[in-house]
Amino acid sequence: MIRQAQLSDLEALTELARLLWPGDDREGLAQEFTKTLLSDESAVFLCETGTMAIAFGICQLRHDYVEGTKSNPVGYLEGVYVRKAYRRSKVATDLLKRCEEWAKAKGCTEFASDCELTNDISIVFHKAAGFSEANRIVCFTKKI
Repeated sequence: MIRQAQLSDLEALTELARLLWPGDDREGLAQEFTKTLLSDESAVFLCETGTMAIAFGICQLRHDYVEGTKSNPVGYLEGVYVRKAYRRSKVATDLLKRCEEWAKAKGCTEFASDCELTNDISIVFHKAAGFSEANRIVCFTKKI
């Protein structure tokens, strides 16, 4: 079952997010999810089986430039995660569809996403879900 997440789902979302982003601390993720859940500019969808949260998808509206798009705002998939035991069961695709429907209801005509250049699994998922690759970039930073 997939439904839009609520603040009462914060613990389950934070647990799943730590699996997706293991370098992030629990408190920081919980704060980010709290902001996201309270915003009209974003949505989180949660997939459960019985009483266990097995996956989530998070999306938002982006008003800044989004690579390869021509409209504003653009719906944007910020992250999707499915527990290993439930992968290859179309859960991620169903979460993506819910995010796209949410963005369309918000007036978006385009939907975008990104992933690391080395994340072959994510690249295959995006292409299978109908995304077209817009660009490949390497970003640089330095302290000054």
